[in-house]
Amino acid sequence: MAIEVGSVVEGVVSRITNFGAFIDIEGGKNGLVHISEISDVYVRDVHDFLSEGDKVQAKVINIDERGKIALSLKQIKKQESESETDGGAVPRNKFARNDRNDRVVNKRPVNPIPASFEDKLSKFMKESDEKLADRKRRTDSKRGGRGSRRSD
Repeated sequence: MAIEVGSVVEGVVSRITNFGAFIDIEGGKNGLVHISEISDVYVRDVHDFLSEGDKVQAKVINIDERGKIALSLKQIKKQESESETDGGAVPRNKFARNDRNDRVVNKRPVNPIPASFEDKLSKFMKESDEKLADRKRRTDSKRGGRGSRRSD
């Protein structure tokens, strides 16, 4: 099978760098999955999603004039999720879990309870008092703790 833009290929992760992962694909060729094409969520470390030796499916998104192959895992996941929703399957919550190893990716609650006005006001007052106390402490330390200058 010839490698063309838009085709889906299978390969094995051969090397992981800080900017992505190199994947050995059929025909002895090598492609790069850039860190931005690994997942829909923020990827701080590629090792959280991939490890060397993993078998993956990737979509070919570009082949440049030098023959370098750019791959995407993110677009494969989008295609799978679209086909699941078209088939009547219940879509997974992509923000709650990471597909690779079920680590919690986003710790925000799904349905946060809205805070009342009084709660918001008390939080604001507390933060404001802390800021004012901190500013006063920094100012007093510059003045030598006396609060005003002495004139001799």
